[in-house]
Amino acid sequence: QVQLVESGGGLVQPGGSLTLTCAASGSIGMISVMGWYRQAPGKLREMVATVTSGGSTNYADSVKGRSAISRDNAKTTVFLQMNSLKSEDTAVYYCYAVRTYESGSKYVYWGQGTQVTVSS
Repeated sequence: QVQLVESGGGLVQPGGSLTLTCAASGSIGMISVMGWYRQAPGKLREMVATVTSGGSTNYADSVKGRSAISRDNAKTTVFLQMNSLKSEDTAVYYCYAVRTYESGSKYVYWGQGTQVTVSS
């Protein structure tokens, strides 16, 4: 069982910045990947950024170069810093964590979502 708690969303003007935080608790020892997805109204949920337990990162093309995902020292908290925000970034952002079992199977946990609104 893994619980993910997100924070940091809010209203930001175009060109502004914010940092999203996701804190994991519970059975976190086997988490192999953490990251962020987002979903705008009427659109599909899309990957924004991920970071593995080994430190490898991956970004969607739409945010690459203006976003950065990072972890704390305990690897239980991930941050998503987004700069030069656009109206197109408006969405509900969901933290997720992948728990990899010894069998090789995986289970994905999701946070409750945090709203990011970019508007002047």
